[in-house]
Amino acid sequence: MNKQEQELRKKSPVQIRNKKASFEYAFVDTYTAGIVLTGTEIKSIRGGKASLVDAYCYINRGEVWVKGMNISPYFYGSFANHEAKRDRKLLLTKREIRKLTQDSSAPGFTIVPTLIFIDNHGRAKVDIALARGKKEFDKRQSLKEREDKREMDRAIKHY
Repeated sequence: MNKQEQELRKKSPVQIRNKKASFEYAFVDTYTAGIVLTGTEIKSIRGGKASLVDAYCYINRGEVWVKGMNISPYFYGSFANHEAKRDRKLLLTKREIRKLTQDSSAPGFTIVPTLIFIDNHGRAKVDIALARGKKEFDKRQSLKEREDKREMDRAIKHY
């Protein structure tokens, strides 16, 4: 991911994060993918009505799918409103899919969505990460680092 992509993510009006993923997993590699959405799903995402809790990705017949991503039904939608927890196809290049297939087949690795954002063209994108599950002591270390950072921020604010 280059510096320009990082700046676009910071400017995005919608950023829905999977905070639990960074605690449960150590990220090895990240990819940005498009999502195949229906009409009212993009309106719900622009309104911030989506969740990545308990979402994960799987590969089926050379296609990457995200399962468990919740996009709430659009409030002003009619009978054509979408299903909240359906599987959604992710758009990646063949090379990226091939690499993900090889890497995720190793024991202990999985693919998790980490962020949903709107790019500068108005399209919804998902950041996915090839991740390795953390052990219990790694999780304790993450908590300790977060607590230390919080204390340092408090100390800086008091001066």
